[in-house]
Amino acid sequence: RKQLAVAQARLATLHQQAAERKISTTLVFEGPDAAGKGGAIRRITDALDARYYKVFPFAAPTDVENAHHYLWRFWNCVPRAGRMTIFDRSWYGRVLVERIERFAGDDEWRRAFAEINDFESQLIDHGVVLLKFWLQISKDEQLARFKAREVTPHKKWKLCDEDWRNRERWDDYALATHEMIQQTSVKNSPWILVENENKSYGRIKVLNALCDALESALERHTGKDV
Repeated sequence: RKQLAVAQARLATLHQQAAERKISTTLVFEGPDAAGKGGAIRRITDALDARYYKVFPFAAPTDVENAHHYLWRFWNCVPRAGRMTIFDRSWYGRVLVERIERFAGDDEWRRAFAEINDFESQLIDHGVVLLKFWLQISKDEQLARFKAREVTPHKKWKLCDEDWRNRERWDDYALATHEMIQQTSVKNSPWILVENENKSYGRIKVLNALCDALESALERHTGKDV
């Protein structure tokens, strides 16, 4: 709790300074079902001014979104200057769920690795601070969290039949994740792998990584006109 308070106070200060200097931030959260993405995101937003961030939870694309290139709906959420956008699942669905469930053909998801790297490079070249978090838990820990949700009234809504169905394809998702990280953890936008068996540990790691990135961005902008 002490580390959380310190990290959140640090984030609040850095985010305010980033907003003043018009530095934009984009955060991507991915991981297995029940990996703790929502909890990590809440520990971030608890420290922020609500006027300066938006959280976008992405699920299956709509008919309108399917009529466009798959990156279109994400481009529409890129933050304006000085703001933060948080993606609870993201364009990486192309090489994960769309690959596994055959919503994208082999040529489409294989091509997506280069498209995603290019997309992220454009954001970074524009000055956006981009961080990608993969929250990992074991298969046993996921089962324990599923069972806990079943008996917790305010968390039951989080668990659905699709979660159990996805769990049956754990090995397929693990293989797709491994290849995704190999192909898209590049020098200018590496994946930050978060060991989230212990949620408290994971949340502190996420907050510290974000604070370090904002600090570095602010140092690069020192002396520049804003």
